[in-house]
Amino acid sequence: APATLYGLQVSQEPFGLVVCRRRGGRVLLNTTVAPLFFTDQFLQISTSLPSHFISGLGEHLTPLFLDTAWTRVTLWNRDMAPAPHVNLYGSHPFYLVMEDDGSAHGVFLLNSNAMDVLLQPSPALTWRTTGGILDFYIFLGPDPKSVVRQYLDVVGFPFMPPYWGLGFHLCRWGYSSTDITRQVVANMTAARFPLDVQWNDLDYADAKRDFTFNKKSFKDYPEMVRDFHSRGLRYIMIVDAGISSSGPPGTYKPYDEGLKRGVFIRNATGQPLIGKVWPGPTAFPDFTNPETHEWWHDMVKDFHEQVPFDGMWLDMNEPSNFVEGSQDGCPNNNLEHPPYVPGVFGGRLQAGTICASSQQYLSSHYNLHSLALLRVRGKRPFIISRSTFAGHGRYAGHWTGDVGSDWQQLYYSIPEVLLFNLFGVPLVGADICGFLGDTDEELCVRWTQLGAFYPFMRNHNDHAARSPFAFSPPAQAAMRNALRLRYSLLPFLYTLFHRAHSAGQTVARPLFLEFPTDPNTWAVDRQLLWGGGLLVTPVLEAGQTKVSGYFPAGTWYSLTGDSTIHSKGQWILLPAPLDTINVHVRAGHILPLQEPAFSTAQSRGKGMALVVALTLDGFARGELAPGGPGTSDAVLSLLLRASAHLDGVLLEAVTVLGVTSPPRRVLANGATVSDFSYRSDTQVLRVPVSLPMWEQFVISWS
Repeated sequence: APATLYGLQVSQEPFGLVVCRRRGGRVLLNTTVAPLFFTDQFLQISTSLPSHFISGLGEHLTPLFLDTAWTRVTLWNRDMAPAPHVNLYGSHPFYLVMEDDGSAHGVFLLNSNAMDVLLQPSPALTWRTTGGILDFYIFLGPDPKSVVRQYLDVVGFPFMPPYWGLGFHLCRWGYSSTDITRQVVANMTAARFPLDVQWNDLDYADAKRDFTFNKKSFKDYPEMVRDFHSRGLRYIMIVDAGISSSGPPGTYKPYDEGLKRGVFIRNATGQPLIGKVWPGPTAFPDFTNPETHEWWHDMVKDFHEQVPFDGMWLDMNEPSNFVEGSQDGCPNNNLEHPPYVPGVFGGRLQAGTICASSQQYLSSHYNLHSLALLRVRGKRPFIISRSTFAGHGRYAGHWTGDVGSDWQQLYYSIPEVLLFNLFGVPLVGADICGFLGDTDEELCVRWTQLGAFYPFMRNHNDHAARSPFAFSPPAQAAMRNALRLRYSLLPFLYTLFHRAHSAGQTVARPLFLEFPTDPNTWAVDRQLLWGGGLLVTPVLEAGQTKVSGYFPAGTWYSLTGDSTIHSKGQWILLPAPLDTINVHVRAGHILPLQEPAFSTAQSRGKGMALVVALTLDGFARGELAPGGPGTSDAVLSLLLRASAHLDGVLLEAVTVLGVTSPPRRVLANGATVSDFSYRSDTQVLRVPVSLPMWEQFVISWS
């Protein structure tokens, strides 16, 4: 670059690198603070940090910003019900630091070996990895949004999910037949809950084997999926990473074919390594082998020809193993017993997974473990995966695993969703109402309200738990309200995904990303933003009917239009009865809405509305995907540029927030609108219209 934002010094004694900002001279990276260790199975490098505000280094159950008081963060993908202080399903060796003036920088270590990251109070950080190389990317920002975009320039922008994928998904481990699965859909319809995607857990499979279905309890499985399609519903089922290896030769094609094509991870003697997962003895596909992609594609295609599913749910792909290493144990060698073992749960690299020394196409599993299924996509349009690594968002989304049904997990789901957006995996959500254990009614209502603002919204739980239609009428009504609110906001959410996909932005966004110069926002992780314009303040504790939220300086309108907050940057106590989640629109933004229905297939033809949140000087702007044509600005008149993708859709209402004086007349494309309404106490102007969204129009008032 002709003019860099950074200066670089290489120190010989002691050896190290120093990276500083040219402007102001702030040191961002200084590896001279401790010796470099560079050996075959142990690499260590340390750096000072310019502040204690460090975020990232997933996947763990943590607040948004990490504690620098001697915290050890371990990266090694592990099947582990989420709990604090343990390594979970994914590895994202990327961190973002907020500097004291609101600038930010990021550091990415491209290394897939098991590692510890030690945070120290000076503040400082030490990387300790069990192999690989030290391949660092440093992102200069200088603002946090730019840091995230620069990171995504390296690992890849997120994929664009289908519109229906943003609707409500329902799943349960325990829908044990097509009859029960059909009945669940019927009950959802009867209870008037929106639903876009019905799922099945492993109950559908014959003896829990991938690419099979039970010919008794799921005898009409293909017909059930086609029936769902005829009603505008989509269907997704689970697929586990392990392939059953115990059937007699010739009885199970995925294993027979895989054996023939040499796609399985091998043990020390060159035979397929056999572990144990749900179907019993299990072999593990080696996705670093190009032949495995072809085999996997063939298996997916064969199954899709029988059962026309719409997406896939990849589970157990850390890979998870119910025996340690393999059925025959693991060899005694330096890969199984390295000189340094990071703080992995279980104390050994092979705990809960396969032998570290098992052989794959590219290298040993020791070097590849966290990459196990990174590149599996088949040809399906909607993939959700449990195991993740840097760059995962290019291919798939993520759910946060087997969370417990409790209030603590409800809170932790917010920083988890925000962090995965920083990692470039915007399609993320936690199991609504919790997976492990039964929920209670209040928790389930509050979780559904928050879950309506997860980018990926799925209610999924264990055998004994209850579905949304099993609660009391008031609880059902509150959940319905939350779902209808989400469905009305889907055009806005889809637009945010389009911006993420095309420009490397985030969908669910921590407040500090939008307001980096306000240090009060940095640690806020009990609220979230959608894009830059919608602030969500959920209730996260039992028995509460009020909630405190931080409102950065500016004007914030409640989405319902009944109150306005002019904030200097302050905490505000909001009323929050059980049927309410607080949602506020930031002045200067226009939100596109659509009348909700029981599925996206139904709602997409319905009328649209705009909510225009004016700044004090009467300005607002918004956008409607895909991209350019749907951009709109409001300056006491409203102009929407013509947009062919909205062919046939009518704009039926415009709500303008912050109209300071009562309008005497309102015009839509020059014609008088006589039935507009204006409330001087809330300063809300409502204009009913019937305008084609695919043509340019102007609404004005005076």
